[in-house]
Amino acid sequence: MSLVNPHGGGSLKPLLLSGAALEAEQKRAAGLPKLQVSSRESGDIIMLGIGGFTPLDGFMTHSDWQGVCDGMKMANGLFWPIPVTLSTDDEGIKVGDDVALADGETGEILATMSVTEKYGIDKAHECMEVYKTTDMEHPGVKMVMAQGKYNLAGPIKVLSTGGFKEKYGEQFMTPAETRAKFEQMGWKRVAAFQTRNPMHRSHEYLAKIAIETMDGVLIHSLLGNLKPGDIPAEVRSEAIEVLTKNYFAPNTTIQAGYPLDMRYAGPREALLHALFRQNYGCSHLIVGRDHAGVGDFYGPFDAQKIFDEIPKDALETKNMNIDWTFWCKKCGGMASQRTCPHTKDDRILLSGTKVRSMLSEGQDLPVEFSRPEVAKVLQKYYASLSAEQNVKVELKGHSAA
Repeated sequence: MSLVNPHGGGSLKPLLLSGAALEAEQKRAAGLPKLQVSSRESGDIIMLGIGGFTPLDGFMTHSDWQGVCDGMKMANGLFWPIPVTLSTDDEGIKVGDDVALADGETGEILATMSVTEKYGIDKAHECMEVYKTTDMEHPGVKMVMAQGKYNLAGPIKVLSTGGFKEKYGEQFMTPAETRAKFEQMGWKRVAAFQTRNPMHRSHEYLAKIAIETMDGVLIHSLLGNLKPGDIPAEVRSEAIEVLTKNYFAPNTTIQAGYPLDMRYAGPREALLHALFRQNYGCSHLIVGRDHAGVGDFYGPFDAQKIFDEIPKDALETKNMNIDWTFWCKKCGGMASQRTCPHTKDDRILLSGTKVRSMLSEGQDLPVEFSRPEVAKVLQKYYASLSAEQNVKVELKGHSAA
């Protein structure tokens, strides 16, 4: 038995150039018209570069966009759950042009692109199909509606990983690197644990359930942009590191990160998470309560149900569904809704708002909810926020005086 195949059945298809080819393309890129790309588009470019979006060779055409929106299938029949598109308001860019794609925040040229198609889309249609809403309170909808007037399609050549390797070091692993690591450790059945949050006791329990039946778990953190209020990647990484060091058996977990922004597309994003985890070599994706959701836009287990609605051969990576988990006082330990017969009054459950409030005030989280070592990392982060806020208030007061 070997690791799952990359998506599409072939080999990994990283678009990142190296060596002489990279140097030559960087020189050429310097003379091309520059198109600034959004944070979400930058993340997609880097994923294309490292092979995370295998077998795509660039940004999607109109027929790809339409097929993915309406039936989660590209024009060539390949399963794909969320459009990977590039937008612009630039009227001057034409089919046949070559452009340099520059990060909108840093200005770094990330890739070059040969424009094969320029087209308009019905943004509201994309939002309804992918996000199941056009409510501008949904961060994914807001992101789509803010896109440019046109989409550009075409193959790209990737020139950079956007500083992720420099910032996160060994934690920023490419699909080729995770696959090599799994093989080195003798892992074949690997579950991915998707997270954009620190791991509390419930998340720890999910990962340990998977370890019982798998060779290991890839704790795979999102390193791109989040919505306001979410914990930054470096803080989350530190919290996960102290958790795995103190509470997981050696050689059962690997912590790594990937460069995408969250889309908060709920069920559709769960499918995308499974798809690119297949490229990373994972045979399973842990899907718990409210996977990739936001607010009340999706039911708590819609992300599990959608795996039953796609063709059986759409993905080699399968979902590992696990119910809502918590500490039950009567059970005397971690449990799930499937295993615990007691009422919610016996369960230690804290809302995200309550957790943030307690941490902001320097309060200890219940040990049944969060390991003390994890809470300490988060308390330190929230204390730094409070100190920063106090400095801003003081400076404002001085300027007003």
